[in-house]
Amino acid sequence: EIKNKAGYMSKMPMRVLVTGGSGLVGKAIEHVVKNEGGKLEGEEWIFLSSKDGDLVDIAQTRAIFEKHRPTHVIHLAAKVGGLYLHMKENLYFLRDNLRINDNVLQTAHEMDVSKVVSCLSSCIFPDKTEYPIDESMIHNGPPHDSNYGYSHAKRMIDVQNRAYFQQHGRRYTAVIPTNVFGPYDNFNIENGHVLSALMNKTYKAKKEGTSVTVCGSGNPRRQFTFSLDLGRLIIWVLREYKEIDPIILSVGEEDEVSIKEVEDMIASALEFTGEIHFDTMLGDGQLKKTASNAKLRSYLPDFTFTPLKEALKMTCDWFVANYDAART
Repeated sequence: EIKNKAGYMSKMPMRVLVTGGSGLVGKAIEHVVKNEGGKLEGEEWIFLSSKDGDLVDIAQTRAIFEKHRPTHVIHLAAKVGGLYLHMKENLYFLRDNLRINDNVLQTAHEMDVSKVVSCLSSCIFPDKTEYPIDESMIHNGPPHDSNYGYSHAKRMIDVQNRAYFQQHGRRYTAVIPTNVFGPYDNFNIENGHVLSALMNKTYKAKKEGTSVTVCGSGNPRRQFTFSLDLGRLIIWVLREYKEIDPIILSVGEEDEVSIKEVEDMIASALEFTGEIHFDTMLGDGQLKKTASNAKLRSYLPDFTFTPLKEALKMTCDWFVANYDAART
């Protein structure tokens, strides 16, 4: 803080460094900052991609922080892969993500960054749990076996945040989104997120005049959160949320939909009129992972999420328009 001529304390404008700035959530935050007045006068927002340096390497991490001198950090960067890659390489995902997170948090602390908002994942929740899941239940048992390496590394961010607060008074916190989708997602059919993979599959079937085969029964239910809504909420967390404890950023329990319902919405958004089959020989994974957004609602009772149909249509339109550049 600095004193201006009249002697009043005025806050220095934020310099925000966004790691993982070229991914699904980073691009959404960038959109809100540039197009929706998310950036205030005098502020500087820097969006990093993996081309700017490898956060697994402490020297490169320090160099990035030295170069940009952020006052605030939104930490989205992570090593991720599809389900099957995670199952094969749990050690790799554990070690690399532990390093990335420790490098970012410790460098932020050493360089006096006043606030860090890190992004956790709903896959960190205990596998065997009661529903709906809330923020207090993160550490109540082991995560799902398929990607336990990644999940444990993500859980450690929460542990580290508490320790930075306890020992140094640092306001470092984390958000937990559920099933995010939107422009700039990974639309790869093999290892993309379920919703984006279905868009790609359906678009392909439309172009080729074939039917769509969905893996599993279509019965699992999920809460899908549009990336732009998440971007708006993460900026709110950066500015206003004072807790160290994480906060779930998600549509409500009442907005949970089945994979089958979502596939029907995608088909209508892409004007696909062919047949849709469900391959029940393939497993379904967890039937539900309902999360409670009661904490979010206690802070922001009036926040309006984009209706799923509308958000799906926007994402489908983006995917078709950017097909050649999209991650497929």
